[in-house]
Amino acid sequence: MTNKNELIIEMAPFLRNDQYNFIKFQLNHLVHAQTTVRDEDILSALKLNAYDKMVALFPELKESQKALLQKLIEFENVEQVERLVSELKGYVIPFKYVSEKTVAKLFPKAKKLKMPVLEDIDFRELSYLGWYDVRSERKFLIFNDDKSLIGIQGTFKGKMRGICSLCNRHEDVGLFMATVKSGMETYTSRGNYICHDSFTCNQNVITLERLTNFVKLIKKN
Repeated sequence: MTNKNELIIEMAPFLRNDQYNFIKFQLNHLVHAQTTVRDEDILSALKLNAYDKMVALFPELKESQKALLQKLIEFENVEQVERLVSELKGYVIPFKYVSEKTVAKLFPKAKKLKMPVLEDIDFRELSYLGWYDVRSERKFLIFNDDKSLIGIQGTFKGKMRGICSLCNRHEDVGLFMATVKSGMETYTSRGNYICHDSFTCNQNVITLERLTNFVKLIKKN
């Protein structure tokens, strides 16, 4: 017998990490509302509003995908939400796989670069890949721009509580600054405050807009 709150719809992955995080945020908001709001009409309206926001993430949705999102809001308790969110992860499209060879190609001038253990990374949990190399005291970031990878490296200094320019959440941040060519023979430094912990940052990202703007800031001529 199948539990009505299980996601049993067979389909290919169609979610990005940021969309998955956004949906989790909406469900957590509904869970909080369920513990504080007693009016069933208000709760129904909140669930419908959350569903509409989820659907609005996608230019086009198949009926099976809409049904899956509809099923998400039909929970009764926190335990069911946790199970639904866990099962929803199976519909997340992984970030474009990054190998050691890929990193070497993106950062050709970085010698003896200390990299994260790529085999330990769940690429479904990434909107970008970032890590700090203690030896060079630099942070390395890899973004996926229209299915091509972009590598950006820069100094990373300081630690304070602040708003991250990538995920827009209040976290431990440091100042990332990249030196880029701004003319024929001139260079300039550009950057902003970003999370110390890139894994936490990826969990916070609910839209790619800020990541896109960050790359444009660094790469602009």
